[in-house]
Amino acid sequence: MRSSRRGGPPRTARGAVGLPRPRVRWPRSLAGQLFAVQAALVGVVVAGCLVFAYAGAGRQAQETARRQTTAVATAVADAPAVARAVRSADPTAELQPYTERLRRDAGVDFIVVMDTAGKRWTHPQPSAIGRTYLGQRAQALAGRTFTETHPGRLGRSVRVITPVRDREHGGRIVALVSCGITVETISDGLRREMVTLAAVAAGALLLGGLGTYLVNARLRRHTHGMNATELSRLHDYHEAALHAVREGLLMLDGERRVALVNDAARELLGLRGDPVGRPAAGLGLPPGLTAALLSPAPHTDELHLTDDRVLVVNTSPVSGGERRGTVVTLRDHTELQALTGELDSVRGVTRALRSQAHEAANRLHTVVSLVELGRTEEAVEFATAELELAQALTDQVVGAVAEPVLAALLLGKAAQANEHGVELVLTPDSRIDDGVLPAALPPRDLVTVLGNLLDNAIEAAPEGARVRVTALADGGELLLRVADSGAGFREVPDAEDVFRWGWSTKEGAGRGLGLALVRQAVRRHGGTVRVNPAPEGGAEFTVRLPLRTADRAEATAGTDGTAVAGCTAGTDATARPGGTG
Repeated sequence: MRSSRRGGPPRTARGAVGLPRPRVRWPRSLAGQLFAVQAALVGVVVAGCLVFAYAGAGRQAQETARRQTTAVATAVADAPAVARAVRSADPTAELQPYTERLRRDAGVDFIVVMDTAGKRWTHPQPSAIGRTYLGQRAQALAGRTFTETHPGRLGRSVRVITPVRDREHGGRIVALVSCGITVETISDGLRREMVTLAAVAAGALLLGGLGTYLVNARLRRHTHGMNATELSRLHDYHEAALHAVREGLLMLDGERRVALVNDAARELLGLRGDPVGRPAAGLGLPPGLTAALLSPAPHTDELHLTDDRVLVVNTSPVSGGERRGTVVTLRDHTELQALTGELDSVRGVTRALRSQAHEAANRLHTVVSLVELGRTEEAVEFATAELELAQALTDQVVGAVAEPVLAALLLGKAAQANEHGVELVLTPDSRIDDGVLPAALPPRDLVTVLGNLLDNAIEAAPEGARVRVTALADGGELLLRVADSGAGFREVPDAEDVFRWGWSTKEGAGRGLGLALVRQAVRRHGGTVRVNPAPEGGAEFTVRLPLRTADRAEATAGTDGTAVAGCTAGTDATARPGGTG
């Protein structure tokens, strides 16, 4: 009859209520799984060793019993006293005490001396004397010593039967000797050995389990209790994040070797090949950046220059009771720094234009006042002179420099110099025709180079001084030369220091970046920059940039040495107090 209830617990095929099968829950952590596997392996190995030891000990015990009984039996058979006792009227009277004493001394269970018909003369149990021996005798009667395992009066035993020869009567067989050890005695000895062996195995299992536990406890700490799946997933996330992040990431180990680097860091640092395992000091980075990587102290938002980029560097030591390494993050600051420089130039030009507008308003008021006073001729002469002066500079710059960006920069810097009371002069040999500058030489880099050089020269020159500018494109190269008549040079450790980031003769934050950016831009295009004393007493900076593609490619191939050679070719150990950088 079917049940009227619906639902209820599920039933099996036999009608019994089905119970959920217990699920075997493996340890979640990798350390726990390894502990279970290792403990099982140690147990299997110890159990296997125990089984093999038991089998070997059993065989060894039986073999030892055979050797022992053989030695005792042959010794009794070869004893002259035994042969004499056999010939006596009552062999038992002489042989029973002798064999019993020997049995106890030799550690065997029985020594039986019998006649050739099997009648016992000796036995551990006196009641068995005179009765027929239980066992094989044919081989012994044939003169051979043999071993057998046979059930006897004392139970199943390993026994040896050997003949007794009468040496005085030609060596004929006059009796037989049987010596044996019962299987129970052998088993008792084996059990005692196995107890000892089991104790050793238990100790080995305990020590193996304890060692496994300690190792896996350490592993659990290092893996933070995660299992293999979680570790694999974490590794996948780590790899994905490492290659997807746009910031450069560099990790150094405790020995200052590269332990990890992502694609962005390779590009920002210009690393070639596989840098993993290489020391940070051997990556070929600028000295300042290398010192920051090797420093044990943290660094926050430090600016460092490479040959091609301006980098913002952050370093943080990794420690856990001991120094384990350093995490370095890198951000590309090149474009932002270039835009900041351009913004500073624009601000300077704006200030200069504001000053010019003020001066123009004053001049216009002067002209209007002269007209109102009826002095028309003087007003015309004054206005004409001012217009000619302004137009002469514009015509000179625009006529010599056809590149509009450079021309605008020169006009703006001329106004800025005029505001500082400095005269900016374009040398007569300056000439850059339209279309000469290649597309590979962007105007932004020219503004970076020439703008920073002009800013330094204008700031260094005293009021009433002159700044000479030469801009010439000829012979497959672009020549930019800026010289001032400032206070001149003073000794410095190395002329290369002038172009090092952070070096400046002026005090205040944010200094020492302009000339470093100049050298970086020049190196990027395979050119050279050098500094010499100016003929008028100040400093003269000369920049040469290749204009032909082939020349630029050759120069770029030797970037590491070209710009440096250009720098050191000038006056050595010089810098002006007026403020380079």
